[in-house]
Amino acid sequence: MAIVIRMPEVLTGATEAALQSWLVKPGDTIAVGQTIAEVETEKATVEYQAEEAGTLAGVLIETGVQVDVGTPIAVLAEAGESADAALAAAGKLGAAVPTENSEDSAAAVDPAAAVKADAPANAAANAPGDGVAAGAATATDQSRRFASPLVRRLARERGLDLSAVTGSGPSGRIVRRDLDGLAVAPTAPAAQASAAPAVPTGGFTDVPHTGMRRAIARRLTESKSTIPHYYLSADCRVDALLELRKTVNEFGTDKVSVNDFVVKAVAGAFRDVPEANAIWTDTAIRRFDDVDIAIAVAIEGGLITPVVRAVDKRSLSEVSADIRQLAERGRTGGLKQHELEGGSFSVSNLGMYGTTEFSAIINPPHSGILAVGAATQRPVVVDDELNVATVMTVTLSADHRVLDGALAAQWLAAFVKRIENPVSILV
Repeated sequence: MAIVIRMPEVLTGATEAALQSWLVKPGDTIAVGQTIAEVETEKATVEYQAEEAGTLAGVLIETGVQVDVGTPIAVLAEAGESADAALAAAGKLGAAVPTENSEDSAAAVDPAAAVKADAPANAAANAPGDGVAAGAATATDQSRRFASPLVRRLARERGLDLSAVTGSGPSGRIVRRDLDGLAVAPTAPAAQASAAPAVPTGGFTDVPHTGMRRAIARRLTESKSTIPHYYLSADCRVDALLELRKTVNEFGTDKVSVNDFVVKAVAGAFRDVPEANAIWTDTAIRRFDDVDIAIAVAIEGGLITPVVRAVDKRSLSEVSADIRQLAERGRTGGLKQHELEGGSFSVSNLGMYGTTEFSAIINPPHSGILAVGAATQRPVVVDDELNVATVMTVTLSADHRVLDGALAAQWLAAFVKRIENPVSILV
């Protein structure tokens, strides 16, 4: 019996996604857990792993095409089943499988089919007497046919000119990755005049919204409007931590950052106050056994929050290596689905930019996020005497549905104690 593979919900709440690339081809044997495609969503590109085994009978969606979650994208044949039989069975199951009499369906699998289907129209357009105008119309049709629907939509939104783009997809089709670095097409003066009223002051540039920017706007607007945020701040003296970090880095091959210590201290604080390791659901407050922490990572055009697992049970060096690897793969679009989901808490560190203090917005469904500022030298009073110490300000944004004020204050105090006594982070 044929197995229909459908577009997965690669990220929680995603309603549509695009296939950036197929990593297998028809005839390949597929094993459970094998990565078969790269799927692009509003937030990231993630690897999709097969959930069932079989032989790939055919793909139903080409690269660059954006479809709704649940749309059939490929068909697997079971052992002893031919590709034709599997495709025929998939058609009976409701999958849009190409047939000999369906030029549109064939074009979905092979873009060259679209060219063949349009050949008579092109011949008519090039008939004697049509002149230059006919040739221009043909060029426009060709460029339209060789660009995926997602690319055409992005081109319209961004005002991009696709006429000079060489596609890297099947049969030269223009796909999403071909738009990287493409210059914005100049807008005709008449169109500019009709699109916007005259502005009496200086010029400006509109930067069209990307899918990621829209997703960030939607999620964070939802967070601020539906989660009752409140904020607690604390100053941490980190001189001892900086000395310990220096010692640790003298004996290690990979350098450990201050942020790595912060993440481990966050996990330690959850061990000290386990009631805080929870999130809100519609029916209950869900408390977790392990401490999984999301790390805010800035990437081009936005940010992502990969999740580091079981931080409380792993060594500082292991956590540091995991954070570094997740950040690197996040910047290149190589994160997997499960690496962007889960956890109860986030850490956002802007100290490397010189920011001394800020408040962060909670990343749903988490119940809190710790905003970490730069460590700077400041005057402090110790035993009634004025001294200079290296101080780092942190601000906890908490969801009042889950964390009452006293509970959040206990957690923050536990975090400060860990940071100011950094040996406790290592044991």
